[in-house]
Amino acid sequence: MAKIVTLKEAVSLIQPGQIVGISGFLGVGEPFELIEGLVAQGTKDLTLTSVVTSHPGKEVGVGRLCENHQVKKYIAAHVGTSPGAQKAYFSGEMEVEFTPMGTVVERLHAAGAGLGAVLTPTGVGTILEENQEKVVRNGREYLVYDPLKIDVALIKATKADAYGNLYIDGTTKNISLQLALAADTVIVETNEIVEVGDIRPDDIYIPGILVDYVVQGLSAQEHHEMMGALWTETKKLAEV
Repeated sequence: MAKIVTLKEAVSLIQPGQIVGISGFLGVGEPFELIEGLVAQGTKDLTLTSVVTSHPGKEVGVGRLCENHQVKKYIAAHVGTSPGAQKAYFSGEMEVEFTPMGTVVERLHAAGAGLGAVLTPTGVGTILEENQEKVVRNGREYLVYDPLKIDVALIKATKADAYGNLYIDGTTKNISLQLALAADTVIVETNEIVEVGDIRPDDIYIPGILVDYVVQGLSAQEHHEMMGALWTETKKLAEV
């Protein structure tokens, strides 16, 4: 059974030097409050993985960790939407391991499934070859990536019950399941905590057996208003 904890208790579980995976894509499906709690805690020397950095136009989400000098290495497809990440990278403060989005997902999946490696044709013939082994199988070239095991996963959910079963709405699922499978510790920020049985079995995206801690975040309405204000403020969402 997952344990329901406060935000402060949740982020206190994250230690310096750990590998932390964070769900979300350009702010959608991103656990903003857990991230801000981690920023307030100031835990440093983190290796961070997500598919991309956060919302374009304003430093929020995962970019806040880079801005606050807490990340020593970032594994992602690109970091171009975060001024803090770009500054840390170009100054040499933070290493970036540029990894295609689908390859990040498959590396997490491989870690969760106990596989030994990922073979992918993505990146063959590019600068990605410089740091990866290349093999030939059935007449085709592939790059070899190790599984991406992580210490802690921070995941955003729509609903969670007391057992840790999660309902995650639409595309906010992102890489949350792969993170949950690849992580030693899974911490979830949810819009709503419901009774066991309130989430239909067919609607459970991540089963509670994979979840360790649950934190009550903004309500669905509060989160919707916050995201709408963010995208409108930064002129990334047209007012209608």
